[in-house]
Amino acid sequence: MSVYDKLKELNITLPPVSVPAAAYVPYVQTGKLVFLSGHIARKDGKPWVAQFGRDISTDDGKAAARAVAIDLMGTLQAAAGGDLNQVKRIVKLMSLVNSTGDFTEQHLVTNGASELFGQVFGEAGVHARSAFGVAQIPMGACVEIELIAELA
Repeated sequence: MSVYDKLKELNITLPPVSVPAAAYVPYVQTGKLVFLSGHIARKDGKPWVAQFGRDISTDDGKAAARAVAIDLMGTLQAAAGGDLNQVKRIVKLMSLVNSTGDFTEQHLVTNGASELFGQVFGEAGVHARSAFGVAQIPMGACVEIELIAELA
């Protein structure tokens, strides 16, 4: 099953590449590796503002991280020349989770993105990962995730 068949099965439509909010580019390619800038969680087109341990549950966080993964795939499609089938491997995710000092489920929040990459890309979507709790993320977003992928 192609990546696009899987996306269709999951009823996922990829968004266009987001316009950067500051002085950076959406992605940079060096050799066969492509580095995607951090994407923040959005809900209804606006930053998904919340802090874990205060006003958002881990389950809602998984949904936020999944939404970030969909946005990342839109950017990755552009980086891959418009064809996600050119993605050989999702190499690594780094997830920043807007958390209070006593929240310790950043890894569970990030599973929302990791699980989706596995569903869409199969074995090629299984990746290395880091998940950090941070005091704040730009625009108050609850999650920000960056990605490294290898292209064919």
